[in-house]
This record gives sequence, structure tokens and C-alpha cells, in this order.
Amino acid sequence: MAEEIIISVSPHETRVAVVEQGLMQEIFLERSHTPGTVGNVYKGKVLRVLPGMQSAFVDIGHAKAAFLHVTDLIDTHEAMMEKRGPDFAMPPIHELVHEGQKLLVQVTKEPIGTKGARITANLSLASRFLVYIPGTSHIGVSQRIEDEAERDRLRRVVTSLGDARGAAPGDGFVVRTASEGADADEIASDGELLRARWRTIQEDGRTANTPALIYEDLPLHLRVMRDLISQRTDRIVTDNVTIFDALQRFLTDFMPKKSDCLTIEQGAVPLFDAHNLEDQLESALDRKVGLKSGGYMVIDQTEAMNTVDVNTGGFVGRNDLEETIYRTNLEAAAAIPRQLRLRNIGGIVILDFIDMVDEEHKRQVLRTLEKGQQQDRVKWNISEISQLGLVEMTRKRTDESLMKTMCEPCAACNGRGFIKSAESVCVEIFREVKRRSLTLADCRCMIRGAQTVIDRLLDEDAEMVTALGETLGVALQLQVEPAYSQEEYDVVRLH
Repeated sequence: MAEEIIISVSPHETRVAVVEQGLMQEIFLERSHTPGTVGNVYKGKVLRVLPGMQSAFVDIGHAKAAFLHVTDLIDTHEAMMEKRGPDFAMPPIHELVHEGQKLLVQVTKEPIGTKGARITANLSLASRFLVYIPGTSHIGVSQRIEDEAERDRLRRVVTSLGDARGAAPGDGFVVRTASEGADADEIASDGELLRARWRTIQEDGRTANTPALIYEDLPLHLRVMRDLISQRTDRIVTDNVTIFDALQRFLTDFMPKKSDCLTIEQGAVPLFDAHNLEDQLESALDRKVGLKSGGYMVIDQTEAMNTVDVNTGGFVGRNDLEETIYRTNLEAAAAIPRQLRLRNIGGIVILDFIDMVDEEHKRQVLRTLEKGQQQDRVKWNISEISQLGLVEMTRKRTDESLMKTMCEPCAACNGRGFIKSAESVCVEIFREVKRRSLTLADCRCMIRGAQTVIDRLLDEDAEMVTALGETLGVALQLQVEPAYSQEEYDVVRLH
């Protein structure tokens, strides 16, 4: 299926949308004041070593210290782990690093919430066709390349790079999906480019002060060209002349076959509006997602996990209950992968499908879910449907979700998603007045609150307000404060 890449640039942010048949599949945001750091290489200094957590905190010049686990200090590639065997145990971290030690590290996960960036000492450098892993001898091929003959060809091409180009000991490469069908010379050129970049990083790392940024990955619009463009990409659109020129140079140098796909649109209508993407972006923040049949999903994000609850809603079906449930679950299974990509939801995801009796229906729902996830560029894993009708899955998280990037906790409810009812607030006010009865006796008292709260005190609770004042000997006055949220109130003594 053909896809478009829409790149909208403003002084405040860069937005990149991947679109298929008018539907936004993925969205990438980068704000000007908080540029992405994943892929950047830093010279850092170990601040603290925590043997109990097998980890360390490293100063890389960010506001928060970066987190380094022992597994990120040792080559833990699958091929190496197989050689070590299942009984292999990681050495204590204090034997590998010490406080004050200087390290070259690379960011693998952006700071999320209260946590600092996740870093690794196992550096890797990406280009269009290859990922270079210095210090290892591993040669790998992307699992997305399914043709065995092509996989063998690419493995031979990369293996021969050392002999043909004089590689240093410990040159490891992973062949990326974009290498499928690429010429051997193009791949070899990429390998040389990455080796030269690594030599520069090593030299800069020796001479730089600590902490320091040694290597900065490409900006968002060029990372998109490097990582997202595929054979299915038939159109690349931007609304910025400077970015257009940069993309054109990049495509001409590295992907000349895609140069004709690049266009610029600078109309009176903003680019995302012209392609009907603004509303889709807005709806990606909603909890409720409608399905074609009339069913719906509710998507919630919490600190520990994310949940997707599937409901039949207004869909009553035509034949029997099991068929209605099956169709609703099938539609949800097809829609969930896109929602996860679009919202950039990572970590643990629990999918609560409607309970099904037929085992074949369960298998079909799971197959549909897995088929949709095949399009995901991020590493994921899906379990079988449990006895409770739940599917557990994980999706690698490298950045904040779309909701946390674009939103902040509600000032009124402090992120709970609910606020106390006007009735509950009135009950609290009565308790507060009683609590302060000794200081309020024989004087006037002003109750200040939101419009909804004061309205209730004047209407449904008017008799209780009068009775309270008479019991305590307090003249109670009410005043609306337009700036107050529903939960805010004050009980003020007046002389």
C-alpha cells in the first residue's frame, strides 16, 4: 500500500506524519526547545554506582542524570548470549565502572516523566542501509527481509566489507530493511561512511571535556528520510523551503530514486489542514475510539501499563451473540496496531477483548492483531489470549507517548481524570465550618467557591446552610469566585 510522508515545519516544532490512503498511521513531533536526543553520543561521567540495582547514574550534561544498566555495559547481543549459555550471570556493576569514570555513551531512550535518559555503552551508528556496531563481530540481517536468497546475498556483501575495505578488528554490522535490492557498492559506501564517523567520534571523545556532546544524530526531517522511506513511499511533501532544499540534497546524495517524490506545498491553508490531518491528530488524544460496526475501544494510559477495553457499544449484530462479539473483536484487533503506532504507546499493553467461546474465533482475532503489528517498526511481542480474555503485549518505548508530549495533567483534577462533585465539595465546606466553629462564633463568615458550588448552597443545600449558621451562631455569606475550579473553596472569617 502506497504511503505519503507529510513534513510540516514551524518556528515552534517540526511534525512528520506517515499517511496511507488519507489515514495518518504515525506522527513524530520535535519541539524546537526540546530536540530529540536518541542516537546522540556523549562523553559522560559516572556520578553514582548502585550495586543493589546493577546500575549507575551518569552525567551527560542533561538536567537529569542518565541511567545506565549493567546490560548496557556488556555486549548482550543474541548471538553472544547463545554462546554464553542460559547459566551466564552478569558481573557486579562495580567491577565494570566506578564513580568519576568517564565513558562514551549513547542515548537509547528519551527522558520519560521523572526519569532521565536511558543510555548504553554499546554504541551503534545508523545509515540508510546499515547499522554499524563497533567492537563486535556480529553480522545480522533485518527480519523484515524475508527472501532467503536476498538475505544470503546481503550477508555475503557485508561479510566481504572487511576483506575488501580493510576493516578494523571487531567490525559488526546489521543490514537494514532498506538494503533489500541495493547494490553492493552502495552498501559498501555506507559501511565506509560509518567507519569514518566512528573514527571521528573516538578522536573527539579523547579530547573533549566532560560532560560533552560528541555526536548528534540527524534532525527529525532527515532521520525520517533515513529510517522511514521505503519502496511504498510515493510522495514526500513539506511546507518549508529550507527543509525542502535539505531534503532534496539528502535524497540526491543517498536515495536518488526517491528525488522525484519530493514536493513543496505553500498554500494559504496549513499543510496538515490541507491533508485533513489536524482533526486526526486531535482525535488521537481521545480515550474513546469508534469502530465501523458501532462498537468502540477505550484506551487508557497509566504509569504502570496501558489498557485497551473493547465494547460492542451500539452494535447489536444480526445473527447471534457470539458472532456479534467476534466481529467487534476482529475490528478492534485490526484497529489496535494503528492506534498504538499513532499514539506512540509503549511498555506493557493489556488488551481486554470481549469474552469469546469459539477457539477458532480467538485464533482469528489474534492472527489479525499480529498481522497488523507486522507493520510496526518498533519491537513488540504478543502473548496468547488468557483465560480471562486478555492479551498481554509489549511495545518498545523510546519516547513519551503522543498524549504526554502534547498534554499535561489537568490543573483541576491533578491527572485523576475526575473532579469532586459539587455535592461532595459542599459537604467538605460544612465540615470545615464545623471544624472552625470556635474561631467563627459570633462573627460573620464568608464562603467562597465556584459557581456550581455556590449555586448548590443557595438551592438544594439552602436549608442546611441556614441551620448550620443558627447552630454555630455564625452569619454565613456566600460569594462566587469565577477563577476557582469546582474543588476549590475558602472559608474566611469577617470582622
